[in-house]
Amino acid sequence: MAETTIANILSIAGSDPSGGAGIQADLKTFAARGTYGMAVLTALTAQNTQGVSGVHLVPADFVAAQIRDVFADVRVHAVKIGMIASADIVEAVANALATHRSTPLVLDPVMVAKGGASLLAREAVDALMRRLLPLATVLTPNLPEAAALLGEAEATDRETMADQANRLLALGPKAVLLKGGHLPGNQSPDVLATRDRLRWFEGVRVLTRNTHGTGCSLSSAIAAELGKGKTLSDAVAAAKSYIAGAVRGSDALTVGSGHGPLHHFHALWS
Repeated sequence: MAETTIANILSIAGSDPSGGAGIQADLKTFAARGTYGMAVLTALTAQNTQGVSGVHLVPADFVAAQIRDVFADVRVHAVKIGMIASADIVEAVANALATHRSTPLVLDPVMVAKGGASLLAREAVDALMRRLLPLATVLTPNLPEAAALLGEAEATDRETMADQANRLLALGPKAVLLKGGHLPGNQSPDVLATRDRLRWFEGVRVLTRNTHGTGCSLSSAIAAELGKGKTLSDAVAAAKSYIAGAVRGSDALTVGSGHGPLHHFHALWS
């Protein structure tokens, strides 16, 4: 991609009307990272910073129609997939993307909202693993999501994290970024597993309640950087640095009384 080209990044995910996660967070992240954002909606949610009270799914064939129309007209430099919600939507998304395998794909297996609500039906988990994992350039689960995908206990140390990342890698994605934000202690390390190595990305935990949309925003930032032509390792490093700044700057916002959002434009607003 020429340096003067602004990358076009597509998010396939659910809507968060409070603006902190989902499509809204993805579009903010794409813009903050200097890319042009596009959005295919898979679900509408009724939620705020305190939790999710309802989910209304978009029909699977209409999700597929949205994807087809975007690709028919726009050069898509990278795709991020977030909330999928149902097996039918998983199948529709996989079928629509099957002919675009050269486009980098970041798969964030959104399974549980910050407040604890389930966002992925049980029957959809198998479809996601069978259809979408093999298409993914990188899978970006947190520790509870990795445990759910593997059907085992959540990792509580780095050794188990590395083992789980490698076993998720064996399921089909080209790479796995296992996020360690749920580890005990004051560190928040992530591990990137690829076919030839493990690489750790260190981070210091920021003491704040404003973590709503962290996973959505990280995966979107990775997609934006991949769309701009960065290597996966450099994309992850840039994305993790961006999210750390967005979390640190989140106290500048006053949004809700629960888990507040990140400050996506921390580097742009004075």
